[in-house]
Amino acid sequence: MSNTLPDLIDKSRQAVVAVGTFSATDNPRFGFRGTGFVVGDGKTIVTCAHVIPNPIEKDLAIQVPASGNASGTPQLRPVKLLRRDTTRDLAVLELEDGKPLVVTLPLAPVDDAAMAVREGSAVALLGYPLGTVLGVQLVTHRGIVASITKAALPAPTSNNLSERAIRQLRSGEMEFLQLDITAYPGNSGGPLMDIRTGKVVGVVNMVALKSTRESALSAPSGISYAVPVKYVLPLLTP
Repeated sequence: MSNTLPDLIDKSRQAVVAVGTFSATDNPRFGFRGTGFVVGDGKTIVTCAHVIPNPIEKDLAIQVPASGNASGTPQLRPVKLLRRDTTRDLAVLELEDGKPLVVTLPLAPVDDAAMAVREGSAVALLGYPLGTVLGVQLVTHRGIVASITKAALPAPTSNNLSERAIRQLRSGEMEFLQLDITAYPGNSGGPLMDIRTGKVVGVVNMVALKSTRESALSAPSGISYAVPVKYVLPLLTP
């Protein structure tokens, strides 16, 4: 099935959520940390491991966009950590109240020897760049899969890579999708979608920096990375 990008956004926006912590005594009560997306039975959310605080000292929550609620307003829902793979920077959350969300995103099927997407494929990432700075407003960026490369995460909390670190990680064992897309802090954990098929092919997890962390905003490199969906699938099976 072939999609246009506007069609894909319309179909997917209700399934892309903001991930963070919740405390009734904090101001604001919701502490934004990254993006996630709903899969499977509507009660499961995929995000990045580094989006989840470690240790978890506050309640975890997701903010469902206004388009995903009958009330037409954003809604906070409590979640719990189901599984975490720090080696591949992935985490799976579950809605605590057991009430599924209506819209879920389909995952591209793959096997251990294959990738769900080819180099040069047109893709889009959906998420909440800068989080509450933009009012937790869903934003879409599009581009292509520039390369399928091997790398190794320097640490479970790493969500940005310098030019030097990228060179050092080329000899790693894990495959990554290098993207010709500009992503920003807050996009971590968001879905990378094949525009043609409308299926998730990866999870956005890193942004290449030109110099400092601040340069991600003032002078973005235009290079981002995503964890291939083949590493997500095993985490969804108990």
